Amino acid sequence: MKRTLITPLAWIVLVCVQAQPKQMCITIDDLPVVSYTKTDLEFLSEVTEALVATFDAFKIPAIGYVNESKLYHNGQLDPGRVKLLELWLQNGYELGNHTYAHKNYHRVSFSEYAEDIIKGEQVTKPLVQEYDMEYQFFRHPYLRIGSTKAHHDSLKQFLDKKGYREAPVTIDNEDYLFAKAYHLAYMENDTSTVKKIAGTYLIYMEEKLLYYEDMAERLLGRSMKQTLLLHANLLNAHYLDDLARMYQSHGYVFISQGEVLKDDAYDKPIIKYGDWGISWLDRWALSQGKKGEFFKGDPVTPKFVREMAK
Repeated sequence: MKRTLITPLAWIVLVCVQAQPKQMCITIDDLPVVSYTKTDLEFLSEVTEALVATFDAFKIPAIGYVNESKLYHNGQLDPGRVKLLELWLQNGYELGNHTYAHKNYHRVSFSEYAEDIIKGEQVTKPLVQEYDMEYQFFRHPYLRIGSTKAHHDSLKQFLDKKGYREAPVTIDNEDYLFAKAYHLAYMENDTSTVKKIAGTYLIYMEEKLLYYEDMAERLLGRSMKQTLLLHANLLNAHYLDDLARMYQSHGYVFISQGEVLKDDAYDKPIIKYGDWGISWLDRWALSQGKKGEFFKGDPVTPKFVREMAK
């Protein structure tokens, strides 16, 4: 039997390819903080400081997407809340536009939505520029990009004119449901439920990772630079360290918003539209005509979490 010899140089190349780490961008929506029942500045600072500490510890070049309505208290711009954004910037972390009031593009007029985008940059944009950083990315609230091609194209043209780059999501999830249930249990000092929610959340998020990794392989024939959506809440303040370790255990290193978009997978065309707030992997699959069987196995949020989050 003839044996194929691998030259030393070819072996080095093969090992390097096999050892190349997977890459992920971690994006955080709804800044400064999703506060639920607790809105005092001390609590908001606690959440923000914990998130930033994790970014520092795990070398995560995170980006936060701001809802500027949350910078106001009793109708006035609150300097303390603005300082929460400065904490991101002082540590070198990017900020982007998530609109002023987190409106759903599919439920309001184009003019109202465009106005909300402009209103959402009044504080953050000059603040970012003060720190000599770029303000360039836009994240769609509810991941609604337009219910038809014309609806999407109108928004895309407006964003292009304003100098924004759209920030897609590939690893979508319902961390916000876990977060609300966790927050309520934590505030009631229900430690057993807090631990149950947290443990279930970590398992769920790993299952979501594996699901979207597999979808990318089936759709693209390769792995891709993934974009994870999370929210600025107490749950992630407490457990982002655990999530980061889990992603690292699956071979991931963390990269920036700009770096992740260099993957040409993000250039794939979308030709199917609907009233969806879904992963871009799902959008690309639908645009390629994929149907029910292709999407089987998507992890679901447990019933007890949904019930608690109502």
